[in-house]
Amino acid sequence: MGRSEVPSVAGLLDTATTRIASALGLERREARLEAQILASRALGMNRAWLIAHGQDAPDHAQSAAIEALIARRAQGEPVAYILGEKEFYGHLFKVNSEVLIPRPETELLVEIALERLPKDGPARVLDLGTGSGCVAISIALSRPDCEVLAVDASASAVEIAMQNAIELGAQNVRFLVSDWYSQLPTMNFDMIVSNPPYVASDDPHLGKGDLIHEPPHALASGPEGLDAIRIIVAGAHPHLHPGGWLIVEHGYDQSDSCQTLFTGADLGQVFTLSDLAGQARVTGGQWHGRQ
Repeated sequence: MGRSEVPSVAGLLDTATTRIASALGLERREARLEAQILASRALGMNRAWLIAHGQDAPDHAQSAAIEALIARRAQGEPVAYILGEKEFYGHLFKVNSEVLIPRPETELLVEIALERLPKDGPARVLDLGTGSGCVAISIALSRPDCEVLAVDASASAVEIAMQNAIELGAQNVRFLVSDWYSQLPTMNFDMIVSNPPYVASDDPHLGKGDLIHEPPHALASGPEGLDAIRIIVAGAHPHLHPGGWLIVEHGYDQSDSCQTLFTGADLGQVFTLSDLAGQARVTGGQWHGRQ
C-alpha cells in the first residue's frame, strides 16, 4: 500500500470513533473525544493539531500506533490506564491497574479538607487508602506547612503514590503500607480523610465499564458498601486530636448511614455535602474528646 492509500487523520478518527462507540455503548461525542485523546498520544501531538491536519495521511507506523491504542480501548481498557495518567485537582497523576482512577467528584473531598484545616499554623493529616496518592498529594501541595501521612494496604499502590509525590514535588507527604490504622498505634492527627471502597459487593455496576479493570479491593466493601467506612469511623477518635476532623467520601445513597455512624462514634458537627452533580458525596464530623 502506498502512502497515498493510508487513511487521513480525519478518516482514522471517524473509524476509531465508530469502533469505540459500538464496542462500549458510548455516545458518539464521548467516543470521538476518547479517539482524539488516544490519537494525540499515539502521534505525540495535541488535539488542535489533529483538527488542523485532518486531511494529512500519517505513515504506516503512526497509523499502527493509533490502531494499537484504539484496540485497547475497544476492549474496554480505561483511557487513564492506556495513557498511564489522570488529571486531578490541577495535577497529573500516574495511574495503572493497581490503583483506582481519580474521579472529579473526589476533588470535593480535597476542597472540604482544605477548608477545615487550621489556617493559623501547621497541621497533621492522615489519608487512609491513598491509592494513587491524589488526595494526600493535592492537600500537601496546597498546604506545604502541613505534614501529610498517606497509607494503603497495597504496597503497589504506595509505590505509585510515592512516585507521584516525587514527580509533583510534594515534599511534605510520606507514605506507609498499613491496613487502615493497623500500623499507626500511637499517631494522632488534626484531620483524617479517606476515599475508601464504598460500593456494595453485589452492585451490578462492578461488572460494567471501567470498573471491570479497576482493583476490586478499592471499589467494593461488603454487602452494603459500608464495611471500610465502619472501620474508619470506629477507629478515628484514638487517632484524632481534640477538635480534629474526620472527612470521608461515600456513595450517593449512603449519607444517612454515614451520619448515623459518625454520631454513634461521638463525632460532632456532622455534615454532608453534595458534589457538582448534586449527589450526596462527602460526610464529615469533628472529634471533641470524651465528655
